[in-house]
Amino acid sequence: MRTKFRGLTTREVLLFEGPNGWAEWSPFTEYEDEEASIWLKAAIEWAFGDIPKTDVKNIKVNATLPAVKDVQKALEPFGKFEVVKIKVAEAGQTLQDDLDRIHQVREHHPDARIRLDANGNWDIETALKIAKTIYQENVPLEYLEQPVRTIAEMAELKLKLQEFNIKIAADESVRKVSDPLAVAQAKAADILVLKVAPLGGINNALAIAKEAGLPVVVSSALETSVGISMGAHLAALLGSEYASGLGTAALLEIDVTDTPLIPVDGKIPVTRIVPNIDALAKLQAADSTTWWMKRFESSLKCLT
Repeated sequence: MRTKFRGLTTREVLLFEGPNGWAEWSPFTEYEDEEASIWLKAAIEWAFGDIPKTDVKNIKVNATLPAVKDVQKALEPFGKFEVVKIKVAEAGQTLQDDLDRIHQVREHHPDARIRLDANGNWDIETALKIAKTIYQENVPLEYLEQPVRTIAEMAELKLKLQEFNIKIAADESVRKVSDPLAVAQAKAADILVLKVAPLGGINNALAIAKEAGLPVVVSSALETSVGISMGAHLAALLGSEYASGLGTAALLEIDVTDTPLIPVDGKIPVTRIVPNIDALAKLQAADSTTWWMKRFESSLKCLT
């Protein structure tokens, strides 16, 4: 990783090839087998399954800003962009740190629209406080992403944000609950953030989007370009008006391919990615290979 993100400085993944091409299985290492098996289902579908085709060549993506002090350096790999998602509510940081980051983005990229992603780490009072501040400062905010933790809190906050005309996007309330449609049924969000791997694959994500009937943003789970290509295909099929959060290959210092999905003019291509075999050998996580293979076997059993 170029910068610590989600507490990580490196990202471990497992890659395999099927008749459709290469796929990535990359549940975070702390996930139990049951949750990891959903990600595996998505990877197996991408490599072996029947997936709708698309003629879309490129999709728009946002830049992603980690919770860092040096905003300009962190955004450089994204090049030009129209939208930036700013990570906020980071452990050990304050609300003023978040506001300083927003102000720096506005100073250096005054035309960029802004998204704030709190990963559920605010309470309702804090979310309202920052909402009022950015409203008064005329910040061009597209939405708050997962500002609070529970669906009930999201529903309450959504009502209170109406006076500021601020939208809520649900992420963890879609992918980290037993019923991914519950947040839509509770009218607790205006937008759904869909991540194809945690939702079990493209076909399941398409079904969720259709039944929810809400605008969607397709986002990454910090994958390599192999995994991001699956999300790009989903985004192309959905044709959302919102830029996707799939520019995160720019957060990687090293990728597994010679053709990484780094944004160019705020877009990435919709294409399958072939890893570089030499890069795979160089990047092999030798110390954890056995652990990953055992995890693969136990997660696979959850699907049978």
